[in-house]
Amino acid sequence: QVQLVESGGGLVQAGGSLRLSCAASGRTFSTSAMGWFRQAPGKERQFVAFISSSGISTYYADSVKGRFTISRDNAKNSVFLQMNSLKPEDTAVYYCARRLASYAGTYDKIYAYDYWGQGTRVTVSS
Repeated sequence: QVQLVESGGGLVQAGGSLRLSCAASGRTFSTSAMGWFRQAPGKERQFVAFISSSGISTYYADSVKGRFTISRDNAKNSVFLQMNSLKPEDTAVYYCARRLASYAGTYDKIYAYDYWGQGTRVTVSS
């Protein structure tokens, strides 16, 4: 069983920064690739960022590339999302998720992830 708990969300002005954290339980974290997704009000959940189990490989949605950075600390069973130059359109609930090993090579599809956190809300004011 894996539990994921996000934190770090909040209200920030446009141009500001936030750092989201995702704490994972379970012994498989260091061998699991992880992703961040977000869901804005009235919209579908969308991919934001991905990091491989080692942290060597990362991928980003075009909308956040150059502004967001995903990282992880396997010793602390945690994955992070540093968000800079925030825009009002970044407003959403942000979720971390564990990618299934059977979907190696897929990083931006919801169906490739099995465990999800409860989400942390990010609101960017203009």
